[in-house]
Amino acid sequence: AEAFVRALYVAPPTASPDPAAAAVSPGRDPLYSRTLNALIGVDFREAQSRDEVPYLNYDPICACQDIDGFALKTVTMTPDGPQAATAEVVFTNHGRERRQTLKLVKEGPMWRIADIIDDKGKSLHDDLMAIAEKAEN
Repeated sequence: AEAFVRALYVAPPTASPDPAAAAVSPGRDPLYSRTLNALIGVDFREAQSRDEVPYLNYDPICACQDIDGFALKTVTMTPDGPQAATAEVVFTNHGRERRQTLKLVKEGPMWRIADIIDDKGKSLHDDLMAIAEKAEN
């Protein structure tokens, strides 16, 4: 799990635009769990249906839209069982130190991001779930 997390922060997706990454439609990113991908897809479709910008209009891995002087400082792993783990991540971007928590889940042989919790305790999963719950009504 730690190698997966460290690889995420070696070169965050927005650091070097990858034409293949641009082709990944919202809700189908192999870095995210099935559940988080489903929620991202609902967010995107709901926003599209109202001609609005999706809630997730930034790169949640770096909590940013662009990168300048990005550097991973620390990763602290805590196993949450054989199929789950928590990673406490500290990094700098634009000269500012940021902290976030990644909740990881193992799907098949691969680790995936199930949730990203920012330094204020705000859960991406929960925010997207609230959008999905409104969409059902």
